[in-house]
Amino acid sequence: MLSKFRGEIYLFFGALFFAFNGIISKIVLTEGPTAWRLTQIRTGGAFLILATFYLIFRRRELKPTRAELPWLIAFGIVGVAFVQAFYFVAIERMYVGVALLIEFTAPIWILLFLRFILKRHVPHGLWYSIILSFGGLLVITLAGGAQAKFDRLGIAAALFDALSLAAYFLIGDKLSQTKSSGAISTWGFGITTLLLIFVLPIWKFPTEIFTQKMTLLGRFDHYSLPGWVLITWIVVMGTVIPYLLVVSGLKILSASTASIFGMIEPVLAGMFAWWWLYEGLNSLQLLGCLVVIVGIVIADKARQKTH
Repeated sequence: MLSKFRGEIYLFFGALFFAFNGIISKIVLTEGPTAWRLTQIRTGGAFLILATFYLIFRRRELKPTRAELPWLIAFGIVGVAFVQAFYFVAIERMYVGVALLIEFTAPIWILLFLRFILKRHVPHGLWYSIILSFGGLLVITLAGGAQAKFDRLGIAAALFDALSLAAYFLIGDKLSQTKSSGAISTWGFGITTLLLIFVLPIWKFPTEIFTQKMTLLGRFDHYSLPGWVLITWIVVMGTVIPYLLVVSGLKILSASTASIFGMIEPVLAGMFAWWWLYEGLNSLQLLGCLVVIVGIVIADKARQKTH
């Protein structure tokens, strides 16, 4: 019976692990490294794991052509480094669920790019999605009052994260015509790792974060774990494992079904944040979240019709 729903199970648990990773990342950011340093740790660790696998078993898939190389570099810088870093900045300064909701407005930015830059026809649903999504975000922000943690830098980071995620999908779509998703991700993590070695010199790496005791915040504030345990979770269970689950699900199900499961991630992240970190939202903000999700779903369906 379970084998019949294997694709759905893969995608659900992929979204579950990605969503839960937001909580662990926020704990580490509160206690330890900067957003950019955590990006370096996460992408570097994921690169070592994926590169080891591909170099041993699928080395030929990694070899790029001259035409692919510039896009692979752009994918690594914008689609991986910027997506990771801006996300970490956003969740450090805002509620995890709200930051993810803003990030998942990426389908809207993709449609705007297709309509006004590439001059393609897009369905009328685009305009409904824009009105709903940004209207919902406005409600979430204005209804927060003193109980919610919103600031200009956090909102700006989340919006830049959404734009970077849009670029991730656009560049990834182009590269996927000639390369496997695993090879693209290995290159993306590798480019980011190389870039951040120059931006954040490895000899200045704060190695003490691995032995530092980190308080688990919120519901588990009276407990702590060493940094290496939480960082290992971020790299393995928060990056590599959910990536493999999502790719496995995509091989079984259609892209349209998979995109609906993508909408589960901000919802799950909000639930985890509410339960663990006590990041509660009032009724107006919950309504705003629902409106944003509806807008994102409409945008995603419009994007499928455009293709």
